[in-house]
Amino acid sequence: MITPEFLDLLRCPASKQRLVPAPPELIARLEAERIAGNLRNRAGKAVAKPIEEGLLREDGKRFYLISTGFPILITEEGIDL
Repeated sequence: MITPEFLDLLRCPASKQRLVPAPPELIARLEAERIAGNLRNRAGKAVAKPIEEGLLREDGKRFYLISTGFPILITEEGIDL
């Protein structure tokens, strides 16, 4: 779990917009797409890691995975929504 203080410091590496915790329904939808083999990151690679939590860009257009408690804030690893 990311603390509110840490979350307040995080920004999208591409747009510098704030990030918010992704809602459970988005997590479930993305995980279903990943299992079906239909989910790709910005680099075009299939997302392999299970999606259990993540961060959503303020405008709702990009998702960043949180893996073992660490946000993966690499532009190419982001998932366009």
